[in-house]
Amino acid sequence: MSNKLRDRSQRHDVFHRKAKQAGFVARSVFKLEEIDQKHRLIKSGARVLDLGCRPGSWLQYAGRVAGNKAVLVGVDRTPLEVAIPGVRQLVGDVFQMEPKALLGELTHFDVVLSDMAPDTSGVRSMDQARSEGLFEHALSLAESLLAPGGHFVGKLFQGPDWQRLLIRARAGFEEVRTIKPAGSRQESIEQYVVAMRRKTIKTE
Repeated sequence: MSNKLRDRSQRHDVFHRKAKQAGFVARSVFKLEEIDQKHRLIKSGARVLDLGCRPGSWLQYAGRVAGNKAVLVGVDRTPLEVAIPGVRQLVGDVFQMEPKALLGELTHFDVVLSDMAPDTSGVRSMDQARSEGLFEHALSLAESLLAPGGHFVGKLFQGPDWQRLLIRARAGFEEVRTIKPAGSRQESIEQYVVAMRRKTIKTE
């Protein structure tokens, strides 16, 4: 094994061990933790929607931060394999789900999270396009489901539509930042778009 591959493997193992020691099901939790600690998105009692929630570490983190009064909703094509207290999970294709089904008895969410990623093909342009489609759908849901002042975090592979999607996010949120957390693999093209404080949309 080359030194570069060995370093990547060791880095992966460090995050994996830390996650297991802290009681999280996946190393991806540290991506959300870094984003949240920097921007303070998840408050006590928050209503959180997690799109593409498997294996569940983001819901686990949101539950710990938001506390017992949190309302957590997770969506994925496959059921969670771990029990997470207080989570209402919807199993199915997010593209086929109506916003009302996601809300249930709620009126709005405070935070919408999306760690959705495409089934990668190895063709960079195709994977970028699929990622952009997932991100844009997640952003559309956030625009319709977030309370004024709410926040959105979405994974996005950098591709041709990167700037267009950032411009769209800025139109609906007061502040938009991008971040590549330390938990992301160095060679990955993934970034996270953090859209903060949903604007109040005026209607005629």
